[in-house]
Amino acid sequence: MTRPAGASARGGRALLSAVLASEAIVIALAIPVAISVLDVDGGLAGGVCGGLAVLCLLVTGLLRRPWGVQAGTVLQVAILLTGFLVPTMFFLGVLFGALWATSLWMARKAEAVQAAAANSRAENPSGKDAPPPGA
Repeated sequence: MTRPAGASARGGRALLSAVLASEAIVIALAIPVAISVLDVDGGLAGGVCGGLAVLCLLVTGLLRRPWGVQAGTVLQVAILLTGFLVPTMFFLGVLFGALWATSLWMARKAEAVQAAAANSRAENPSGKDAPPPGA
């Protein structure tokens, strides 16, 4: 059974969406930490962290747009900068940035493999006399 043409793109978006949704939860949980442990003003913590958490969820829905991945990448930088409010967010920003970069790499790799398989099928539609895999 063959996969639809956009299957790898959908898989990549699903992976990026999972990163952003997880990030939204972590950022939202940083609000009470900033307020109670670090004595950051509640309005500031709620505005910055809450706003970024909402943006994560919005960008999750926008990933199907051509500029959605770029918006997510800019969001990763903004999340890293929340480390100035909650220092632990520097570490978490780097961690989620690495997850974001890995997800992008895996999505591109899957698309390349799928394109190579499609080219192979186009060159030899019958599947006969095809060289063995890895040859």
